[in-house]
Amino acid sequence: MEITKGIFQASQNIYQNNKGSLLRTVIYTIGHFAIAITVLMIVADVSFKVALTDAIVEPIANSIWYFILDKWWTSKSKK
Repeated sequence: MEITKGIFQASQNIYQNNKGSLLRTVIYTIGHFAIAITVLMIVADVSFKVALTDAIVEPIANSIWYFILDKWWTSKSKK
């Protein structure tokens, strides 16, 4: 019970301290999925399955990068 309570509290703290960055990251990721699928199917002429796989894997990496960049950027602009 203690571990679960600690994990929940830690998650809540992370969410509260990063609300804006997390929301922007989620919105960016959803948009990226749609754009990546569309572009791959049109430009590379790949199947929907292949485009979907790439559209999921690649934006996850980009989302992590964006979150780190956004945290760094906001830390610099506060100074």
